[in-house]
Amino acid sequence: MVMFEKESTQPLDQSTATAMSSIKYSAASMEESNNMTATAPVNGDTPPAKGLSENATGVVLTNENSPLTAAEPPSPFSPKQNGDAASPQDGNQGSGGSRKRSRKKSQEEETTWNSDSEEKTTGASQLGLRQTPRPRTIFQAGLVPHGHNKPRRQNRKQEARMSLCGGGGPRVAELTSGGVPEATRPELMEQDSKDSARSISTSSSQEIQPEYKDSKGFGIGDLVWGKIKGFSWWPGMVVTWRATGKRQASHGMRWLQWFGDGKFSEVSADKLDSITAFAKFFSQASYTKLASYRRAIFQALEMASIRAEKKFPPCESDSPDEQVKPMLDWANGGFLPKGQEGLKPTHTADSNPLDHQVLDVSLPEYFPSAKRPRVSLHKNKAAPEESYSREQMVNEVLKNKRSIEDFCLSCGKMRAATFHPLFEGGLCQTCKDVYLEMSYMYDDDGYQSYCTVCCGGREVLLCGNANCCRCFCVDCLDILVDPGASNNARYLDPWRCYMCQPTLQYGALKRRHDWSIKLQIFFTSDNGQEFEKPKIFPAVPAEQRRPIRVLSLFDGIATGYLVLRDLGFKVDQYVASEVCEDSISVGVVRHEGKIQYVHDVRNITKKNLLEWGPFDLVIGGSPCNDLSIVNPARKGLYEGTGRLFFEFYRLLSEAKPKEGEDRPFFWMFENVVAMGVNDKRDISRFLECNPVMMDAIEVSAAHRARYFWGNMPGMNRPLCASGMDKLELQDCLDHGRVAKFGKVRTITTRSNSIKQGKDQHFPVLMNGKEDILWCTELERIFGFPVHYTDVSNMGRGARQKLLGRSWSVPVIRHLFAPLKDYFACE
Repeated sequence: MVMFEKESTQPLDQSTATAMSSIKYSAASMEESNNMTATAPVNGDTPPAKGLSENATGVVLTNENSPLTAAEPPSPFSPKQNGDAASPQDGNQGSGGSRKRSRKKSQEEETTWNSDSEEKTTGASQLGLRQTPRPRTIFQAGLVPHGHNKPRRQNRKQEARMSLCGGGGPRVAELTSGGVPEATRPELMEQDSKDSARSISTSSSQEIQPEYKDSKGFGIGDLVWGKIKGFSWWPGMVVTWRATGKRQASHGMRWLQWFGDGKFSEVSADKLDSITAFAKFFSQASYTKLASYRRAIFQALEMASIRAEKKFPPCESDSPDEQVKPMLDWANGGFLPKGQEGLKPTHTADSNPLDHQVLDVSLPEYFPSAKRPRVSLHKNKAAPEESYSREQMVNEVLKNKRSIEDFCLSCGKMRAATFHPLFEGGLCQTCKDVYLEMSYMYDDDGYQSYCTVCCGGREVLLCGNANCCRCFCVDCLDILVDPGASNNARYLDPWRCYMCQPTLQYGALKRRHDWSIKLQIFFTSDNGQEFEKPKIFPAVPAEQRRPIRVLSLFDGIATGYLVLRDLGFKVDQYVASEVCEDSISVGVVRHEGKIQYVHDVRNITKKNLLEWGPFDLVIGGSPCNDLSIVNPARKGLYEGTGRLFFEFYRLLSEAKPKEGEDRPFFWMFENVVAMGVNDKRDISRFLECNPVMMDAIEVSAAHRARYFWGNMPGMNRPLCASGMDKLELQDCLDHGRVAKFGKVRTITTRSNSIKQGKDQHFPVLMNGKEDILWCTELERIFGFPVHYTDVSNMGRGARQKLLGRSWSVPVIRHLFAPLKDYFACE
């Protein structure tokens, strides 16, 4: 991984600091990420400039009244529509001096599509500070926020000064009353070298050599279509290598920043075409299906309209599609009247050619239209209730003694649609959807990406408890607890969050005494979708029980078979579909050929099921990389690997007992919690049940929150540890090794997921030095036997990838245990 450390000896002027937006990939979804990069933390704290012009350094776009925000739910990365919308940011640690305790949450990873691997990858941050929408500072308790210049970390959720919007939210222009985008505000960028502050005053007087000299065209600032392997043509902008934090581009290559997620890729100039070829490369199918593609198109056209000084007539319709349609028509018509000339970047005498261009934008995600009409839960809400602020809410609760359960704890609205799972209070439907998506989203430092209370926030404070991964935003502390609560917390070292402190009343904030139960109910119930309860099969008398027959799709390293054997089940048939050769090797070696492998799930036919069946249990968990919201290039449920869910659905439908065939039949489907709420509801609609959420932290030494759909008996019962479960990290370590933490963050396929906490420490001490987790220790954390994955001379990286994609053994044991009442056991 290439890390770049940035530090300025002088603070930048207000108009000289901003940061590139980026979104990290879920580690579980990036199975082969090897090339990682990061951008520099910002050196300034000031809001963007207010002017309305464009220069060589970029354009800032606002998010007010965008046609893409009308009547849409908030983005996962822009949790609120009240001006606090945000987009994820990633960063890396600055060098030099002791750590500054007053710092920004970092831009933890700048994802890039590398020209060699041509896969999106992410970098890891070493800082624990965050920042979002407007310039906000994240504080670690203990030190005063003044003093020497020290590294600071920028928040993922930056709003008012982000670059090309991250995968969670599109970029919008400020609209007139008729819905027409107006000109937007310019903002200068931070220089990319250590002497960035000084270079602003000197670079313009020095002669700058052109960066791309191969006579292939496409200079810095040009708007283009780009193509890399595995992805369709996508709009982007040519940028200087300094903007990427990486090396200079190879001969014949160009550094591109992609619209829609703000990531960088080195792309061959031969794979570029002018943005004016819009009619040739624009895909209506992708625009209809993919929210990320809509964001990218809108951002590209918005930039083009600003450069061409194109004004659009007011639109009388409230439909986002109708308001954006004039921009598409203009682009398909060749960007007339100015055409190509009107889209060229502008350069002024005062602009620095080495400044990388950045778009500053934030906007709630433009979701596709609902698949079915949904009645608004707030349709009859009175205007005063709709306009309640959280400050008014606190006043009503503390002074007028109104019940806080009537209010949305996240935005202050009246008539909450449901309860807040952790604190006394409610959530409106919009904030509930955000909470479902964002509450289990974590940064590379292992901390939550967003506030525990509102799943948003600009400044966040990280809990000082080494075993806690929660953060709380300054707004929630100052509004819900006390106006000075955030300042007081900055001087405490360590500061304990309100989930770790005693259950007391802190202003209007009070933790529920039964929060762990409420959390399960919150993720299980969905007011938007109610289904019939699954059929309950009567227990089978012991003498009539027969061995179980299992169909396992996306089998991985045979966790299902391992658990069934550990529980003592007699397994008559275990048919497993798996395409990873290493996973198959583990299953073959460890289970002595008792598993029948059938490879690709897409090749299994109804005839095959009739030959292998009948089955008593169907299990599986399709790949999550196109479902996880931390992947800005995710294609959703209906594209890419997301479509593999429908293979599970198809085979499950075929394997179910036919009408009149009265026999116990069970099934289970697993996937990541951090998925879009629409994808979750679509999966639930097909499977005709809502999922339960289980976090392996209750029965193991590592976090691993997952959704489970199914009809297994007792799926909703609390997850309880057994005597054989290793609940602390120390219990999983070999002799002579000491755990620095009680629990560890979610372990994924990425080697960097082993690091813990704000300072990115390795979790083990050996001979007085930090050390990584050994493979045998990883196996114990997941609940596997020692050396379970030690086959085929696989190295550490390959073994961690297998474990990072697997299920947690104690969780599966919890789900499978009730089946002992139905099938024969030894």
